[in-house]
Amino acid sequence: MKIRRPRWPRTRAGRRRSVQAVMAGCVLALLPATWLFVSTAGRLGTTADAPRTEVAVVFGAGLWDGEPSPYLAHRLDAAATLYRAGRIEVVLVTGDNSREDYDEPDAMRAYLTRHGVPDTRIVSDYAGFDTWDSCVRAKKIFGVDRAVLISQGFHIRRAVALCEAAGVESYGVGVDARHDVTWYYGGAREVLAAGKAVLDAVFEPDPRFLGPKERGVARALGAAG
Repeated sequence: MKIRRPRWPRTRAGRRRSVQAVMAGCVLALLPATWLFVSTAGRLGTTADAPRTEVAVVFGAGLWDGEPSPYLAHRLDAAATLYRAGRIEVVLVTGDNSREDYDEPDAMRAYLTRHGVPDTRIVSDYAGFDTWDSCVRAKKIFGVDRAVLISQGFHIRRAVALCEAAGVESYGVGVDARHDVTWYYGGAREVLAAGKAVLDAVFEPDPRFLGPKERGVARALGAAG
């Protein structure tokens, strides 16, 4: 079967309309990313800038042979730093445990305990399948109203915007990361993910799994007090 290639319009008016259509498409594609930048202005910083907050939320970022990936380890290191500095009291680790042989939250918990965070100060969310699910569950299931969010720089704006939309007053800590293939992939992926973020914020869909309310965060804060 012969595939016809698109042809550049022959007339000046046709070419002008084609250029305008391409420009309009580019503008529409970038609008969600622009929303993320505008809506999170003033809500991002480093571990040194993070306000004293009871809860920090660490988002999952994959496992390598059952251990946190380097990107996830950097996030957990930041949480441990904030805890040791007395800037947070409890860490909510949220990630994927949809399969018996894949358990992000437990791997995150084990890593944190090895780096000085007591087990009683760690709460696990096993159904944080994506950023929106994690934010909604932090609010509706674990009762988190205010939190420091920890992720890589290419993801943290989306995390803050979505948690704000879910009702969690948020401050984002973007941890450093080596600019390798994964970093560039993550940055490119965020352009597309920004569009989904807008839809999530507008339509507020239910998470894949909601379930009953849990008192893990309240109990951990009680132990901290």
